[in-house]
Amino acid sequence: MRADQLVQLTIAEAARSFQAGELSPVELTRACLQRIEALEPRLNVFVTLLSETALAEATAAERRLGNGKRLGPLDGIPFAIKDLYETKGIRTTAGSKILADHVPSEDATCVRRLREQGVVLLGKLNMHEWAFGATNAISHFGPTHNPWALDRITGGSSGGSAAALAASLCLGCLGSDPGGSIRMPASMCGIVGLKPTFGRVSKHGVVPLSGSLDHAGPMTRSVEDAAIVLQAIAGADPNDPTTADLPLPDYRSALSGDVQGLRIGVPEKEALSGLDEEVEVSFRQALKTLVGLGASLVEVEIPSLQQAPAIWLAVAGPEAAAFHRRNLEERPEDFSEQVRSRLQLGLQLRAVDYLDGLDRQRQLRSEVEELYARIDVLATPTTAFTASRIEDELAATGREVHLHHFTCPFNLTGQPVISLPCGFDSQGLPIGLQIVGRPFDEETVLRVGHAYEQATEWHARRPPLD
Repeated sequence: MRADQLVQLTIAEAARSFQAGELSPVELTRACLQRIEALEPRLNVFVTLLSETALAEATAAERRLGNGKRLGPLDGIPFAIKDLYETKGIRTTAGSKILADHVPSEDATCVRRLREQGVVLLGKLNMHEWAFGATNAISHFGPTHNPWALDRITGGSSGGSAAALAASLCLGCLGSDPGGSIRMPASMCGIVGLKPTFGRVSKHGVVPLSGSLDHAGPMTRSVEDAAIVLQAIAGADPNDPTTADLPLPDYRSALSGDVQGLRIGVPEKEALSGLDEEVEVSFRQALKTLVGLGASLVEVEIPSLQQAPAIWLAVAGPEAAAFHRRNLEERPEDFSEQVRSRLQLGLQLRAVDYLDGLDRQRQLRSEVEELYARIDVLATPTTAFTASRIEDELAATGREVHLHHFTCPFNLTGQPVISLPCGFDSQGLPIGLQIVGRPFDEETVLRVGHAYEQATEWHARRPPLD
């Protein structure tokens, strides 16, 4: 198999090839590093590249494989991590000037769990500064470019992760999601992004934006791969009191392909207003595909859905400002103008505004909970439009304010959500479908996503980079 074919393998495919003796971790890691060398100047994905240590880790994985001591499906898999997960001895910048030289003394829990599974760490990935933005156009290390069109945004704040996967620079990534930061870039780069239930995955060692809304989760090129990575990183963590001490299902076994009889909630037409026409057409066609697989559609009403972005800002703004308060006072010039202004707005919100936001958050959560007496999952577009031009976002003339309209509500409710490709617009830019489940029911979310993925070809497309 040629190097350009190797890097397009999914995690599951590579693991099977390792086991069959058809491929080695070193061979796959070298192929990824060669592709990174060729494409990184055009994409600006990596903040820190770890070529030498990656090859050493791949060699160790190859030795385990030869000795029959393989650690599991992630052993020897080339992986990359959003640069707000702390990594022992490796700088962690959060896309910022302030942490540009920050070197942690320990790994974040998710990183430690992945290392215990034998992943090969290729490096740390670019992101929107401090995770406070939806474009990845603003970073101390420069904007990340969308592999589908280099003049376009990747979505943010996990844009480096999405771009690295879409460009086949690695086989799996970690992202984080305070308001859609896994799902928006997944949609705009044509990959799979999973935001697990709040409390399912530890956030210990993840630089926060909003402590009550942040989620850690996997970004991959297939739903099966998302299930594999979730299995490795999920579970209670004594270092993160927000994690739930609940039994972990076998996520991969949930991928039955059967959605017969499942009830899929669809927001009423008014709630879907403002969609680009091509996004709406792709979304409606995705619903038809799911109906063709045996699911049924139920129109639902969520009165507070349109207010969700304002509720999100009332909660996330003060929480983010509290974390950054000292640096805002002592080093204001070391923030980008965009992020500084957003944090200062959070400082200006009163306690009564924050408490009102929490009340409205509870109302939204209650409205959504009531829906699940009539539905099994909820479906929406991931974003209302496809990737805009980087220059438009840098000029503050873009539409970023509307990007998280369909994603942030489910940070407020804490539900598990997956985004996966459901089409392309006339410019060849990806469109995403979002599936929302009951709390701690990642299995159903994964099952629906996998069934749709297997019934369509969108996930098999690759950007025109070669």
